[in-house]
Amino acid sequence: MAPRNVTRDQLAGAAQAALGGGRRLEVAERLTGGTTKGVYRLTMDDATTAIAYLWDEAENYWPETDWDGDLANPFSPGVGLDLYETVHARLDELGLRVPVLYLSDRDRTHYPADIAVVEDFPGENLMERFARDPRAVKPTMDRFREALEAMRSYRAPTYGKIAHIDRGGTPRGSSCEGVVLEFALRCVAQAAARDTRAANARDRLEERLRELAAAVQPRAEYSVVHGELGLDHVLVDRDGNPVLIDVEEMLYFDVEWEHAFMLNRLGDDYPQVAVPDLDEDRLALYTLAEHISLTAGPLRLLDGDYPNRAFMQRIIEYNLGQALLLSSAG
Repeated sequence: MAPRNVTRDQLAGAAQAALGGGRRLEVAERLTGGTTKGVYRLTMDDATTAIAYLWDEAENYWPETDWDGDLANPFSPGVGLDLYETVHARLDELGLRVPVLYLSDRDRTHYPADIAVVEDFPGENLMERFARDPRAVKPTMDRFREALEAMRSYRAPTYGKIAHIDRGGTPRGSSCEGVVLEFALRCVAQAAARDTRAANARDRLEERLRELAAAVQPRAEYSVVHGELGLDHVLVDRDGNPVLIDVEEMLYFDVEWEHAFMLNRLGDDYPQVAVPDLDEDRLALYTLAEHISLTAGPLRLLDGDYPNRAFMQRIIEYNLGQALLLSSAG
């Protein structure tokens, strides 16, 4: 669904409740890039800024699926203020830097959808800073690696969405590798329904996924995993600390799932965050699964009215090419 034009007047009450102090909202600017929620920068009349998250169906570009909202499924779409608050609290307890939460409004007092107002970090994200001057951001990258280690070192009782498990939920399936295989096979079917190349390679992709999954040995060590931790999901505060964003769907999961994504996303710069002692069999399975997911997901987005279609098509082309290459290996 295409986003509606949210006006300054519609966000003025939330801004006043969050930032108060006699300030008045002067500008509400929609930021680009989000696919599940609206992200708006609020600028007050004294230049104070904050970010408003709007979990409004009109801000969600994803077409509906039969598994939406099934939080027991680690890979089902799950969005909303409740998820955000639960994960925010877990990360805060771990000592990880997340935006300060100024306002939570699930009663829809200030807007006709769930809304949160959080700390703003104007300026470049860590990806942009690193691309511009890797040496200048070395202290921030060092702290980012420390954050990754804190996430890896945490031990959860089981795998699954943090917001689901921390509220006493039980995950579907019996293992991380099992739910990844199920997820990846579903993504193969979705991609095959939308792209001839994926359809022609469907049997090969499915066979390779099953081969890789069969090689994985049982393990029960569940870390804190972001799942989409590119450096563009890391902001930087005024003290040079990395700040995690887009955290609602974070998981307790195999750490290899995180590193498969970062390897894909960072490419030649992956050694900046690489760690020893990863399970190579899990990493192989998860790397192929990530490429298939990052083919099927963008293809689904293009079923709707997502505006930056050329960008999504580039993601599809790269990840489908990598998936086809990896499915031919071995």
